[in-house]
Amino acid sequence: MNVLLLGSGGREHALAWKMRQSKELNKLFIAPGNAGTAAIGTNIPLGVTDFGSIKKFSLENDIDMLVVGPEDPLVQGIYDYFQKDEDLCHIAVIGPSKRGAQLEGSKDFAKEFMMRHNIPTAQHTTVTLETVEEGNRFLESLQAPYVLKADGLAAGKGVLIINDLNEAKHKLWEMLNGMFGASSRKVVIEEFLSGIECSFFVLTDGKSYKILPEAKDYKRVGEGDTGLNTGGMGAVSPVPFVDEAFRDKVEKRIIIPTIDGLRKESIDYKGFIFFGLINVNGDPYVIEYNVRMGDPETEVVLPRVKSDLLTLFSGVAMETLDKQSLEIDNRFAVTVMIVSGGYPGTYEKGKLIYGLDEVDDSILFHAGTTLTEEGVCTSGGRVIAVTSFGNTLQEALTKSYENVKKISFENMYFRSDIGFDLLRFV
Repeated sequence: MNVLLLGSGGREHALAWKMRQSKELNKLFIAPGNAGTAAIGTNIPLGVTDFGSIKKFSLENDIDMLVVGPEDPLVQGIYDYFQKDEDLCHIAVIGPSKRGAQLEGSKDFAKEFMMRHNIPTAQHTTVTLETVEEGNRFLESLQAPYVLKADGLAAGKGVLIINDLNEAKHKLWEMLNGMFGASSRKVVIEEFLSGIECSFFVLTDGKSYKILPEAKDYKRVGEGDTGLNTGGMGAVSPVPFVDEAFRDKVEKRIIIPTIDGLRKESIDYKGFIFFGLINVNGDPYVIEYNVRMGDPETEVVLPRVKSDLLTLFSGVAMETLDKQSLEIDNRFAVTVMIVSGGYPGTYEKGKLIYGLDEVDDSILFHAGTTLTEEGVCTSGGRVIAVTSFGNTLQEALTKSYENVKKISFENMYFRSDIGFDLLRFV
């Protein structure tokens, strides 16, 4: 099978690494890829939303399957583009239709979907500039803190959590007037749910599904979950506080109604669903849906999947996923993300990375890296994910941090407390 994978981050390196192990793989192309993917496949300089160039490349290289890593091409309708083109429709696309991708592309769509299918989530309202006064009244009915979410995609930065009512009203006005561009012309206001977060992942062919290992990621840049939100500073899987009772509630109350809801509404969905959940006194609520794997969660989830990923993807494409088996490694996996100093604000690129070949007994997933004549250099905010296995959480943590310290580049930064909050549950 010839596969084209779209994306360039740690998630895509992890997907490429896992697909490279498949007995079904022939050629693997990654567009645009990074220094890590270049070592296990062929990087192609294509933009992930340049559908015309993706079509041309797919036809010229006999691509059998397109695996979509990031959300942008999904929200822009790459699945539909392939389905409706008589030259491309034979190529399997792993990722939902444009309508399905609205679960991530529009917070309002996702909330209304959850309401229709009785999926537990925070109470909310959606406002525009014309209905801003209704929004202010809804804010007044809530207890602090106040949650404001840009309706559209905002590169993970479109959520504000504010403790002061007047500030919340002011920020609502700013968002509706373009704080996040067109993404926040519509804003979802939510009640704040207090609990501990985790993420569940499902692979579905639109009819049946497989539940992948759950994970907990760490979004804040600073120790102790302080500072600005990032794309993710690390992740842990399995999550020690997720027991069988909680897992059963997630499946019955959230996963099954979501899959059934997509089918009832005739929404084409062949790919991953990411459930951002919060555990409120033992009950799961949906904070958000994503329509692809998370990053850096992919870097702890996929290493724990023992089954052939391409075989699973073939089951998705053929709608025979229920006939496939999913085998999971029971060990702990911990990912620590190494980032550029200054991230998620301004940071410098092009720093030469030392020590990559000294890492032992951990998996390195490249995120923001590029190959130069000098060697591997930084090219993004999040640079390298270091993933390690352990029979205990502590063992996996120790191994990752030992190997993080072997890597260096100018202004390198990482959080030294990833997973420490979970040790009390072990």
